[in-house]
Amino acid sequence: MFIGEYQHNLDEKGRLAIPKKFRPSIKGAVVTRGLDNCLFLYTKNEWQKLAEKLANLPFSQANTRAFARLMLAGAMDVDIDKQGRIMLPEYLRSFAGLKKNVVVAGLYNRLELWDQKNWENYKVKTEKDSNKIAEEMFNLGI
Repeated sequence: MFIGEYQHNLDEKGRLAIPKKFRPSIKGAVVTRGLDNCLFLYTKNEWQKLAEKLANLPFSQANTRAFARLMLAGAMDVDIDKQGRIMLPEYLRSFAGLKKNVVVAGLYNRLELWDQKNWENYKVKTEKDSNKIAEEMFNLGI
């Protein structure tokens, strides 16, 4: 289970350190375009579950095709090196606007990789709307 928020620096080669507590769970992983201008990083096992669900969606619907393309076509296998880093491809760094300061946020079955400034802006907006969001979650049974 991935939880917590961590600050790490992206080096000049595009390598990002994964928080030490998560490394044992990530032997190999998949990183892809996420939502809200971040990247999603899944373990191979979690990625397999998601990819199977996406593959079984009806491809006759435009939104289904678009979402599957966003998630699957942009995906890249990554391995953790001896220093606990992964190499993020330039096209994914560009998509998420990752420059130097990166936030690694644990969201149970995945990690999200955010540009620090974008993360801070997102948190301010979300915290401001937290009561409305909580009411909507109640309607979903949470």
